Amino acid sequence: MLVFSGSTRGGSYNGRLAALMARELALRDAEVRLVSLADYPMPLYDGDLERERGVPEPTLKLADLMMASHGVFIASPEYNQSVTPLLKNTIDWLSRIRDDRYRGLWKDRVFAIGAASPGHFAGIRSLMHLRLILENALGARVLTQQVAVPYADKAFDERGNLANDKAAAQLERVFTALIDEAARFT
Repeated sequence: MLVFSGSTRGGSYNGRLAALMARELALRDAEVRLVSLADYPMPLYDGDLERERGVPEPTLKLADLMMASHGVFIASPEYNQSVTPLLKNTIDWLSRIRDDRYRGLWKDRVFAIGAASPGHFAGIRSLMHLRLILENALGARVLTQQVAVPYADKAFDERGNLANDKAAAQLERVFTALIDEAARFT
């Protein structure tokens, strides 16, 4: 399983959610790779840049990790009621890969999504946009189960677990479904 957050900010709530998901998956014997998008720097997508230099090497390295994973969990922060520029740019570059080695990058694995936000809406609007991008634009299989953590500034206990019972139950449904669906691709 590949797990990452659409935020690289220190102390990011979505970084914490991604770390919790990775830990829960590992506790269930899933092979997990938790990565930071900071380790895969990509310039702002530009068609001229792509034509001149091709897809950046960090994009291909992240794509290699996706190809090696039957399941992907993305924790998506909400910026202005949508996905972060970092996450959108990452997806845009990944979608530009034309090398046959990456055929099925979006369709041959299952995706799960989640969000954590200090507000009442729990990042749900970013999840709607992320689902639209993944499913409609890229043809990815996205689980119907998702986790949305409201009041994220108070949602995690000192061990990094979710203190909110409803969000914890959502998380459990997501990692259970992700494990089950990813197993279908093996």
